[in-house]
Amino acid sequence: MRALRPSTRIRAGDFGFGFRPLPTFLATAIDRHPSQRTDRERVNRLPSLFAAMREPSALAELRARIAELEGSAARQAAIPFGVDALDRYLPGGGLAAGALHEVAGSVDLADDASATIFLAGILARVDGPVFWCLRWRDLFAPALHLAGLHPDRVIHVEAGSDTNVLLAMEECLRHRGLAGVVGEITKYSTTASKRLQLAAEASGVTAFVFRRASRAEATVEGTAALTRWRISAAPSEALSIPSLGRPRWQVALERVRGGEPRQWIVEGCDAQGRIGLSAALVDRPVATEDRQAAA
Repeated sequence: MRALRPSTRIRAGDFGFGFRPLPTFLATAIDRHPSQRTDRERVNRLPSLFAAMREPSALAELRARIAELEGSAARQAAIPFGVDALDRYLPGGGLAAGALHEVAGSVDLADDASATIFLAGILARVDGPVFWCLRWRDLFAPALHLAGLHPDRVIHVEAGSDTNVLLAMEECLRHRGLAGVVGEITKYSTTASKRLQLAAEASGVTAFVFRRASRAEATVEGTAALTRWRISAAPSEALSIPSLGRPRWQVALERVRGGEPRQWIVEGCDAQGRIGLSAALVDRPVATEDRQAAA
C-alpha cells in the first residue's frame, strides 16, 4: 500500500481556449474604415500609428499573444537536478517548467516505487502545492516525506479511472502557482498528451504523467511530452559493515526533444529531494534498439 492520507475528488471541467481583444493601438488604428477617410486624414494618421507600433511595451504584448496562440509561449526556468552529468544533456539545463514530462517504472513494484520517489524528489525542490491524481489510494505519504515532499503540500485526487485522471490533471493545470501536477495512468493517447502540454504551457505549471506498471518492451504511442524517463531499482553500494546503503536507481532518459537518449546510475533522493551521482555511474548512449523504441 502506498497511501495513508485523505483524498479529494475533483470534477474536471471542459478545457477551452479564449481569445483576448487586439491591443488598443491596433483597435484605434482601424476605428474608421479607410474608405471613409480623406487622403489628408490617412497621411496625417500614419506618424501616430507608426509611433504607437514602435512602443516596446505594445510590440512585446503583441509578440507574446502571437506566441501564445501558436502554442510556443516562452517557457519558465528549468528545474535542474543539480547533477551536471544529467543537466547538461537537457535543453535549458534541467526539466522544462510549464511543460509535460513522462515517467515510468516497470511491472516490478520496486521499480514503480523508485519512479514514485524520483517524482517526489523533483517536486520537493519546487515551491507550491502538488496535485497528485491517481485511480485509487495507494500512495505512501511517509515515503514522499523522506524524499523532501511534505504531506501537507500534497493534495490527493482519487479519480477512479485513467479517463478521470486525465480530466483531473487538465482541471488542476488551470491553476497557476502550483509546484506541479502528477497523473498516474496506465496509458493515454497522443491527443490527450497534447491537451496536457497545452494546459501546462498556458498556466506555467509542470505536468508529469506517471505510467504505472509500464513494460519496457511495450510499444509507446506518440506523445507531446518533452521528456520520457524510465526509473528502475539498482543494487546499493556494498558497505564494509552490515547495513543498508543509500538506494540506487538506473535512470534512463528514453526521449528528449533536442537531445539524445542516455542513462545513468544515481543515488536515490535525500531529505531535500536531491539525487546523487554514484561512483558506479553509467553514462552512455542508449542502445540503438532502445532509441528506436523511444522514437
